[in-house]
Amino acid sequence: MPGTPEEEPWPRLVEEATAIMRRGYAPYSDYQVGAAGLVDDGRLVVGCNVENASYGLGLCAECGMVSSMHATGGGRLTHAVCVNKDGEVIMPCGRCRQVLFENGGPGMLLLSVSGVRPMSEVLPDAFGPDALDAV
Repeated sequence: MPGTPEEEPWPRLVEEATAIMRRGYAPYSDYQVGAAGLVDDGRLVVGCNVENASYGLGLCAECGMVSSMHATGGGRLTHAVCVNKDGEVIMPCGRCRQVLFENGGPGMLLLSVSGVRPMSEVLPDAFGPDALDAV
């Protein structure tokens, strides 16, 4: 398995995700989430969740992180982590796993609840841009 949670860049990413999580807007669930990632050009990108009174319109932290990546120059994610309001590493929801795969590919590394895993393991047999080539 590539890398361990104790090796760089994971401690820094967990710290950054925890810091941005505190800016999350979660008045309904009281479940703030923060995400931090590295882009292939070395940039750090972060995002926090933003809830909405119309519950289904809430924005996940991972989506905010990916939006920040594109807004600041694009690229590909190489590493990512998500944390809860206690700063504990959490697993992205299914939608966000798809978003991370789309923006990092099968080799992007995720610090998950079971250690460092490539997206090819987090989302096996993923539907991605290559699936559209035949269309």
